Amino acid sequence: MKTTRTDHVSAHADPLPDPLPGPLSGLKVVDCATLFAGPLCASMLGDFGADVIKIEHPTGDPLRRMGYEKDGHGLWWKVVSRNKRTIALNLKEPEDKEIFKALISEADVLVENFRTGTLESWGLGWEDLQAINPKLVMLRVTGFGQTGPYARRAGFGTLAEAMSGFAHVTGEPDGAPTLPPFGLADGVAAYWGTFAVMFALYERDAKGSGLGQYIDLAIYEPLFSLLGAQATVFDQLGIIQNRTGNRSVNNAPRNAYRTREGRWVALSAAAPSIVQRVLTLTGGSEWAADPRFATTEGRLAAVDEIDEVIGGWIGERSLAEVISAFEKANAAIAPIYDIEQAMSDPQFIARQTVTHIDDEDLGLMAMQNVFPRMSRTPGRIRWGGPRVDQHRAEILDELKAGKRQGAESGR
Repeated sequence: MKTTRTDHVSAHADPLPDPLPGPLSGLKVVDCATLFAGPLCASMLGDFGADVIKIEHPTGDPLRRMGYEKDGHGLWWKVVSRNKRTIALNLKEPEDKEIFKALISEADVLVENFRTGTLESWGLGWEDLQAINPKLVMLRVTGFGQTGPYARRAGFGTLAEAMSGFAHVTGEPDGAPTLPPFGLADGVAAYWGTFAVMFALYERDAKGSGLGQYIDLAIYEPLFSLLGAQATVFDQLGIIQNRTGNRSVNNAPRNAYRTREGRWVALSAAAPSIVQRVLTLTGGSEWAADPRFATTEGRLAAVDEIDEVIGGWIGERSLAEVISAFEKANAAIAPIYDIEQAMSDPQFIARQTVTHIDDEDLGLMAMQNVFPRMSRTPGRIRWGGPRVDQHRAEILDELKAGKRQGAESGR
């Protein structure tokens, strides 16, 4: 594995000014989820200031051993578990179960992704936890949700990418369905879960009900929703969308094209004004004025010819020439990057899209920054994924202090 840092990326930890506390400062989150949607949701809450307590089995979260490692430390873990404090608990054990309940009694949010019915079998289901803390917001992340005939099936992002219809429409027309080489369904579900948690907190606090609720998040449903109007198109017109490679079923031109030196660019021209600029640039004004190209339907019918002309024009020029010409024409195009190229791009560098932290195990470390950016209360990365059970003592001390304070206030 290549571990050297590109010369184009600043090799220092980005400065951490003293901003106002994150917008979620004071929010207490318990994260007992694994791989990947639940933990990613908790990560986003932590990025914006929530106090996230990560509960993992005493043998260690499986994410610690997944993917690339350096010096025995999982790099995925360092990213997904940033800004979290860790305590190791076996929720089947009575003593650890009581610690978990004590944490829940003080928590605002619980994120879990055990198979449907598992927490109930341990006496830790929604009704049990709600009785402990009526204000609790509980995000339940499973492959297929808490209800329906598949509720108790094991479910992962890959299955969601298959059953949602994503894989069916991804790939070349004469090729196999294509699964993404990263956790797409989990990532999409994590964002859905995050804003659902915020909806519940807003209703509880800003709207004033004072009550929590549980959120039933099936991993396949957010990705299915993101695929657009396919269900409506099929219902109304009987059309099933199939694979079109890098082309779009909604507009043309839209594709990936190869430059003279073998680099690739992505082009999309959805707006009519952009279409005319692209066609004029690549085929000349007379060709661009062809009446067939005046409508989306006409361009889609002539997509082979359009791609041949545009692809031929791009193939005769270098990447730099193509990008420059498109910029001058005010037309939309972008190079297709690998990770090294992305991290070297001046736009990424200027916005610190990749940031650096000083990790206690691995030293200087790059990772994606916190998004989106907030002007007054921005999120930030305070530390990378910690060691197993690293914060046990301070977490238990806090529970004892809270118990004492509660007892005193009740006198």
